This record gives sequence, C-alpha cells and structure tokens, in this order.
Amino acid sequence: DQDYALWAEEMAQKLTQKSFDDLDLENLVEEIRDLSKRERDKLLSSIRLIIHHLLKWDYQPEKRSRSWQITIERERNNIEFYLDDSPSLKKYLNQEWLNKVYRNARLNAAQETGLAFPEECPYSIQDVIEKKVDF
Repeated sequence: DQDYALWAEEMAQKLTQKSFDDLDLENLVEEIRDLSKRERDKLLSSIRLIIHHLLKWDYQPEKRSRSWQITIERERNNIEFYLDDSPSLKKYLNQEWLNKVYRNARLNAAQETGLAFPEECPYSIQDVIEKKVDF
C-alpha cells in the first residue's frame, strides 16, 4: 500500500513467472488505465504550454524572448516524441481538446501578463504544431 515501486516490481515479476493467481488484478487494471491518462496528460500539457507561449508571443510582441521560442520548440519536439511512441494520442489533436486546453493556457497567460485574451481559442491544432515563432 505504501511502496508503489515495490508493488510494480512484484507485479512484473508475477507476470513474468505467469503467477496469474497472485496478481493484484484490481489495482493492476487501474494502473494500466492510469498509464493511458498520464500519456494523454503529457501531450495536453505540451499543447497548453505552447498555447500559453503563443498567446504571449502574439499579444506582447515587444516582450518576445528567446526563452518563449525555446519553450514552444521544446514542447513541439515533445509532442512529436509522444505521438511517435503512442500514435493513438492523435485522437486528442482536435478542436474539442484544443478548446479545453485553451481555457487553462489562457488563464495562465492572463495571470502572468495581466492581459485579456480572446474567449475562443485563436489557434488551430496546425498553429500549435507549426506556427512560426521567429524574431
């Protein structure tokens, strides 16, 4: 109950040994479902960070920084890696999920800058993945 790493190792060992009767199936199923959610959340977190920085980039051109550009590029690379590892995550690259993520990105950018940003997401998935951010 208290050592997740130990439990995971024990479950892996039991699977390797085909000791199926000794598996903690209820928790094992829950953990497998959580793995999928964690992968999804990593993808959505990268999208949120990109939108956050695109908002600052577009609405504060006088404050553009190399740091913002690096963050956008890094997160785009992360998205590419996530999709290479788990192509099924592409199902989250749609307007519905973009709008959900935008709410948080907009709030983060507004808190950081004091600016008001559009209620509706001004970006498409294509913008998030490819929009140029050069000086």
